[in-house]
Amino acid sequence: MFIDYYELLEISPNANSETIERIFRYFAMRYHPDNRDTGDESRFSEIIDAHNTLKDPVKRAQYDIQYKDHLNVRRELTEEASNTKGIERDVVIQAKLLSLLYVKRRQDVNNPGIGDSELERLAGCPREHLEFHLWYLKAKGWIARIENGMYAITVEGIDRTNTEHSRDITTRLLDHTS
Repeated sequence: MFIDYYELLEISPNANSETIERIFRYFAMRYHPDNRDTGDESRFSEIIDAHNTLKDPVKRAQYDIQYKDHLNVRRELTEEASNTKGIERDVVIQAKLLSLLYVKRRQDVNNPGIGDSELERLAGCPREHLEFHLWYLKAKGWIARIENGMYAITVEGIDRTNTEHSRDITTRLLDHTS
């Protein structure tokens, strides 16, 4: 796991070596295990690691490459989180998976499963794109892996699908009567 040493030491990534030393001494005294009031061995160890990395020009240069990568990951995460189209697309994929499994269960109640590759093909999504959705639907109890390893909709999943379908019908009826 990446640790942001700049955030840990509460300094700018542009901080010079004098600033790093001054802040390090302050935190080292504060979190030293011998300090009865604010001692914290774990935090002290992290501060030592941060100091040893940032005071050495070669280690700092290597760390700064990782730091920039970390910032890019955070930026991408923030961008995706603010993009409501992604969440809307997720809802559509989850509804499609539930619908596929619903129809399969209804067509053959004794053989209700759909395998991984068939689910990929029917959903029009590669496995790596389905993993999140399958995890979510399983965690909600709406789908499950059955004895033969295939996915099948559960009773809770059928109830969920029926509720959503009823809501859609009601919405369409209200739209047409206005």
